[in-house]
Amino acid sequence: MVGSLLAALPALAQREATRGALSRLEEALPRRLNDGATSLQALAPALVVSTLPAFEQTRAWYPAAALASLSRVLGPGALRACEACMAQRLLVEDGRLEQVASSLSLAELGRLDELTRGASAPAVSAIWLDETREGVALRIVDLRTGRVLLADNLDSRLEQQAASRERVTQAQEYERRSRGDALVHLFDDFGLLPQQHISFDFLEQWGPDNCNLSGFSLSLIDPLLGLGASYFRVIPPAFNLMVGAKLLVSLPNALVSVFAQNGLPPQFAGDGTFNGVFMVRVPLFKTNYGLMASVSTNGRVTVGLSLLNSSLLGLLP
Repeated sequence: MVGSLLAALPALAQREATRGALSRLEEALPRRLNDGATSLQALAPALVVSTLPAFEQTRAWYPAAALASLSRVLGPGALRACEACMAQRLLVEDGRLEQVASSLSLAELGRLDELTRGASAPAVSAIWLDETREGVALRIVDLRTGRVLLADNLDSRLEQQAASRERVTQAQEYERRSRGDALVHLFDDFGLLPQQHISFDFLEQWGPDNCNLSGFSLSLIDPLLGLGASYFRVIPPAFNLMVGAKLLVSLPNALVSVFAQNGLPPQFAGDGTFNGVFMVRVPLFKTNYGLMASVSTNGRVTVGLSLLNSSLLGLLP
């Protein structure tokens, strides 16, 4: 008896995983279809071709549960179960007996629908909703054109979708790098209180995780007409916080120092020619605005606003 209970535990756990995946299907399917080129109404009537269970313990439960989920999404009048589609086919000819267990073609699906629908309208789409080890696998095909309308794997926590998005994003990033395309940003910092820092950063995004930003900076104030390099690191878990620094050379101070030395090598120490600016930026939600705070080596501390690739001002691209 104890052995029977232990054997039943994996089946119960799997049933819960499948039940959760069907719940995610009911949530995601209307949104996925209505956001695309096909609506829920355009699928009806739909021919349910397969609701194949993955485990012996779910053989009696899963087909009914899958049909119930599809019925709640598409409506009871929009579904047409094709029991002949799910059964093995036996072909008997003169002196020949053939058993076929492979998938039906779209033409065969159309013929089976014609034989069983009576006076009803022809089926528009075919649906395969099979159980998998992690959840369910969904495929929807247009019977008229053969176009795949939707194909997806769903689990109870949608982890497979998150992993797929990550892999697609990585592939797109590799393609961008192979083309030599750059991700370039323009950040504008306006620190006004308690002291001032106004600068413009032209940065390129790079790295295996795209969390590095480096380039050159131009400052109007702090330092006065400064030019130099900058680097920032993005921390996604911390609200995409950007932490970095700039090393700027004040061009007026540099010229003054050169001419003041009467042709001798200039002495820049302590005259504010070289300035380091340590800065943090926090993007505000999903807007092009952010908060900034900076501390300079010349003693200036400022808090203000950053424009992230914004085009609100005429001098910005």
